[in-house]
Amino acid sequence: MNSFDLKSYLSSKREQINEELGSIFANDSSKIIRAMKYSVMAGGKRIRPILCIAAAETVGGKDQDVIKAGCAIEMIHTYSLIHDDLPAMDNDEIRRGQATCHVAFDEATAILAGDALLTLAFEILSSLECIKENHVIDWMKVIHTISTAAGYKGMIEGQMQDMASEGDLLCLEDLENMHALKTGALIEASVTVGAILGNGNIHQIQQLGTYAKYIGLAFQVADDLLDVEGDPNVMGKNAGSDQARSKSTYPALIGIEQSKQFAKKLVNNALKALDYFDNKAHPLRAIAHYIVDRKK
Repeated sequence: MNSFDLKSYLSSKREQINEELGSIFANDSSKIIRAMKYSVMAGGKRIRPILCIAAAETVGGKDQDVIKAGCAIEMIHTYSLIHDDLPAMDNDEIRRGQATCHVAFDEATAILAGDALLTLAFEILSSLECIKENHVIDWMKVIHTISTAAGYKGMIEGQMQDMASEGDLLCLEDLENMHALKTGALIEASVTVGAILGNGNIHQIQQLGTYAKYIGLAFQVADDLLDVEGDPNVMGKNAGSDQARSKSTYPALIGIEQSKQFAKKLVNNALKALDYFDNKAHPLRAIAHYIVDRKK
């Protein structure tokens, strides 16, 4: 574990993902494509597609088995950010160190760019290029997993709860449930999809799902802490927005130090779920630590 070079691993996987994403938008310069590309190629940690790849590797799969699925998930994540930033929602003007999509273009274009990224993701996931004849059932499971995580039973319901709770102080159970939907659902889907396409068995998929539940929540706790303590110049977005909107967060409910301890507990639980796996799970182990130690 100590010898695993996470920095190089993340850099290598990001390069693969960015190259694949770049190729998708290479041959069109229409306004909608420019808006989509502007948001997708703005940078970002690419943590969801990297988790997809790492999960596949953990069960013996290969990068090429999951790269397109990972990119589709990243498009869905980016669509959600474009829409979250809109004036009707969080009204943010900075994302990933640059003007948000509706500021750089206009509000209508941003809405359509988000819609287009969501639908393009499923165009890719359902393409014959991805679905080989003997893996049709697996790809159907993948499409179902991702659509459920991104839809009204997952990410969208989480966003609805987040907006509805502004100005109210949620209890810890309700806060955890909200974040399991808003942030955790797509992270869990990323890991599950990697395990499915890597040809993992049922027990492997279940263990990786448990790992993903814990790191999904840990990711949100870390985000809450960064909104209080993070450096906007490093994060590429403004800090303090949660407090400004009177949002329920872990630091607001239990304090900064207890939030940090809770994040560590979640990571330890995630790591226990990986005890079943050998050294091929080292990337997932290292990513669990990275999620709570990151600065952006």
